Amino acid sequence: MRENDMLDKEEIYSKVLRAGRRTYFFDVRATKADDYYITITESKKFTEEDGSFHFKKHKIYLYKEDFAAFAEILEDMTSYVLNHKGEEVISERHQRDFKKEYYDEKSIANEETPSTSNFTNIDFDDI
Repeated sequence: MRENDMLDKEEIYSKVLRAGRRTYFFDVRATKADDYYITITESKKFTEEDGSFHFKKHKIYLYKEDFAAFAEILEDMTSYVLNHKGEEVISERHQRDFKKEYYDEKSIANEETPSTSNFTNIDFDDI
C-alpha cells in the first residue's frame, strides 16, 4: 500500500473549532486493524517579538472503550460550570463591569475625561 493511501485511510472524518488564538481539531482516524478512534488536537498560536509566530499543539487520543465514560464526565463538568457560572464569559463581563464602574465613578465625581487640550505640546527640537 502506498504511503498516500495509508494517510487517506487513517483520517476518516474531521471537524475544526476556531476559538481565538486556539484551534481545536477533532479527527476520526483508523488503526492498522481498521478500527476507529478519535484525536482531539489543540493548536495555539504564539507570536514572537519580531512578528514571527509558531504553534504549540497538544493531542488527546480517545479510544472507543473510553467514549462513554469520557462523554459522561465531559457532560458533568460542562453542566457544573454552566450551572455555577452561566454561559457568559466572565472575563468579558469583568471588562464591561470595570468600564461601567470607572465611568460611574467619573460621573459621580463630576470629572470629565481628560482631553488633548490638557497636554503640553512638545516638539522634538525642545528635547
